[in-house]
Amino acid sequence: MSGYCDFAPGHPLHGPYHDTEYGFPSRDEAVLFERLILEINQAGLSWETMLKKRDGFRRAYSGFDVDAVAAYGDRDRDRLLGDAGIIRNRLKVDAAIHNAQVIQTLRASHGSFADWLDAHVVEGSAVRDKAGWVKLFKKTFRFTGGEITNEFLMSLGYLPGTHREDCPVFARIAALDPPWRRVAQVS
Repeated sequence: MSGYCDFAPGHPLHGPYHDTEYGFPSRDEAVLFERLILEINQAGLSWETMLKKRDGFRRAYSGFDVDAVAAYGDRDRDRLLGDAGIIRNRLKVDAAIHNAQVIQTLRASHGSFADWLDAHVVEGSAVRDKAGWVKLFKKTFRFTGGEITNEFLMSLGYLPGTHREDCPVFARIAALDPPWRRVAQVS
């Protein structure tokens, strides 16, 4: 998304996200879950809308605590569907709850959500491409089509493309050795 490097710097919402989060690797489960929820809810809307509603999502979804969201029941669904601080879409709300439950199972099978992601960077004897990631995400999670999966993975350093090489942020991210860079060096 090289165009993001043109307009995001200095913007009150996009600037901080571009400069300190977008493309930066993270292993923190709450960060990973937040990004997944935001990307799912962004479908059909602008990223700026998501950044404006981010605090509302944080409050509504228990600070992106996976275990808390996984335990949500009918009352919580109704609460979320009535919360003007978030996107009130039943499919997206249900996906967030379901995906929290999936992340719990990934902990049991792989140790953590981040470890599950790491375990799937390579598919067979090659680096997993976008199509492979999309297929895996569709099989594993709800409401994770091509663009949602791509942006989720790019935003956390699993796929390249968040910043142009001449963007100052690119060098900062490269120094953190994101997964896409480690894989590129091996292949």
